[in-house]
Amino acid sequence: MTIEEAQQLVDDWIKKYGVRYFSELTNLAVLTEEVGELARIISRKYGDQSFKPKAEEGDLGDEMADVLWVLLCLANQTGVDLTKALEDNIKKKTKRDSTRHKENKKLWKQKPPEN
Repeated sequence: MTIEEAQQLVDDWIKKYGVRYFSELTNLAVLTEEVGELARIISRKYGDQSFKPKAEEGDLGDEMADVLWVLLCLANQTGVDLTKALEDNIKKKTKRDSTRHKENKKLWKQKPPEN
């Protein structure tokens, strides 16, 4: 599925089952909540925190999908073409960071390879 198709799929779902989009501010709050859930799982599964006794670990993929869903909603509501936005963002990062990370000695566990 392309990003464009995902945006359309979410829009079609909202129109069929969701009555209407939540407001942009409500969706921002929902996005924050979903990112928090994602952070909770990652911090406990991969970080230094542990799950509380009898607490469910949660489904990492499902939480990522929830974040993506709300992001797609916000893009649809605000007229953002996420395909174009991502392509432009990658170009920006490439221009800005094409050598910066390779030259950052903190990122290398050992001496960087010769180019």
